[in-house]
Amino acid sequence: MPSFAAQQSLFRAYDIRGSRQQFTNDFIHALGHAFAHLYQLQQNIDSKKHSAKNSKISSENNRQSTNEKIIVVIGYDVRCDSNTIAQALAHILSQQGIQVIQLGLVTTPMMIFWAEQYQGHGIIVTASHSAKDILGVKWLVNHISPSSTDIQALYHQLGIDYAQNPSLDSIAKPIYHKQQQLPTQQVASAYSDAITQVFKQIYQHNNQTAEDSQLPSSKLDLMVVIDCMHGATSNIAKPLFTHFCQHVITLNDTPDGNFPAGNPDPTEPQRLKQLQQSVLLHQADIGIAFDGDGDRLMVVDNRGKVVTPDHLLYLLATVAVNQHPQPLNESLSNAQVLFDIKCCHHLPKLITELGATPVISKTGSSLMRQQIQKSRGQIIFAGELSGHFIFNDGYFILYDDAIYAALRLLHWLAKPLPAKPNCARNLADIIDNLPVIVSTADHYLPLPETALTDCSIVQQLARFCQYLQQLVHATSAAFITQPDPQAIISCAPLLCTCSAKSQYMTLEQAQKLLPVGTKLSCIDGVRLDFARGFGVLRQSNTSQNLTVRFAGDSIADLTDIQTRFAALCRPFNEHLATQILAIVAE
Repeated sequence: MPSFAAQQSLFRAYDIRGSRQQFTNDFIHALGHAFAHLYQLQQNIDSKKHSAKNSKISSENNRQSTNEKIIVVIGYDVRCDSNTIAQALAHILSQQGIQVIQLGLVTTPMMIFWAEQYQGHGIIVTASHSAKDILGVKWLVNHISPSSTDIQALYHQLGIDYAQNPSLDSIAKPIYHKQQQLPTQQVASAYSDAITQVFKQIYQHNNQTAEDSQLPSSKLDLMVVIDCMHGATSNIAKPLFTHFCQHVITLNDTPDGNFPAGNPDPTEPQRLKQLQQSVLLHQADIGIAFDGDGDRLMVVDNRGKVVTPDHLLYLLATVAVNQHPQPLNESLSNAQVLFDIKCCHHLPKLITELGATPVISKTGSSLMRQQIQKSRGQIIFAGELSGHFIFNDGYFILYDDAIYAALRLLHWLAKPLPAKPNCARNLADIIDNLPVIVSTADHYLPLPETALTDCSIVQQLARFCQYLQQLVHATSAAFITQPDPQAIISCAPLLCTCSAKSQYMTLEQAQKLLPVGTKLSCIDGVRLDFARGFGVLRQSNTSQNLTVRFAGDSIADLTDIQTRFAALCRPFNEHLATQILAIVAE
């Protein structure tokens, strides 16, 4: 009986993803049965809830509810073998009495859109922005993305299913529901039509006069260049954007799982060079790049410069706030904008100036979606440094759809300013008026070994910073009358019993590293916000690495913050401190 121990590493924080060699036939069959069990379990839960709410309804109606068929939509990305895996999963689910609706080649947001048309159940075989030899699976259960706990539970279900029946691949159960293959044109047109309706609603909500309540009679007067990176957006991007914009040029718009132009990851360094050159060549208003499965967005301005994700997040948050469909007599004073812990120090102030409340979040678009769903509409927008952006204003699906986010931005840019009624907004000029960000990229460092302790390096650093901050705050008032900057403090004994050795520093050193007013967040690693910059160090959710990012108002500020982080890490790991100092600005 296969143990699937080798496949455990595939089950990550947000999805299933890893090397093609690990997607064996046995594993795919077991995974199909685990998904069938998952959706059948969800149906039982829903049926019990339905029965509890309708206890007075006739037993016959209750039986009908219990026997309601399960509907799951299934799609796949452009990767070699994604289609094969999707067909295998669809076959197994249909054998288990589940009605499967096959979507074919789609983006992840398109799969979500179609799942929402039925019961909120969906699977897409995709490895998103990863290299060509990586495969993966994402899924939705009852409109909700899985948590890391849910993903691990699915892994454990593999062994349970095989223990109960070790010959899963030879089971010959009757097919209760035939698979339904939706026509490619129908899959695309329904999604496109829904987006078109969104902009009709936006114009109606944001224009008070009857003559202004419809979409403009002509297309947006914009020149747009789009890099599909040979991914799943390749078939839909040009027709959809051409519907809205007068001039659209597409790059790498043939689906190709070999990704001849490079990994379908628009956040990789130098990956947008072709897009930047094309924007300049065609004197375009904007350049847009999508990742492999269409849920991440990067943008190039009209001068050919990559817009930092921090600035892009702010621009899209501006769109969300300005176009929110709240009644005219109500304010957005309670509205919140969510951003992940790796975003820069300027964002909270900029979001506050929009009239919304900035809220910091753990990294992970699925975590953000779950937080939005629990906010009862209070969070109207969420964004992540990696290019995931989620609108929560009721116009469209609650998901990080890069195509949709790009179109929202384009319609906002094309709307003339009152001072210049005949001119669209100039993206580069808008960026020029935002605070300067001098930052490093989201940098990966090998996770240091901490074999001699019970705590990870991140936990040790968090406790060290918490102790220093408490000490600085406690002594800042007490030492006013009789300061003793050379007072020696021993941190480790009070801080963390698992530290390899005691750490010593003077109060003056502590105050220099963490001045009064420094903001510390430990919700996801360690983030420190200083007066003129910030730094973050956290453990990656998808690999055995630390991710670090630093930003300042100038190169000097950036260097200062890296130096502080290096000094804070040095007592625990000298090599890590050296690596931090070696990171250069973008």
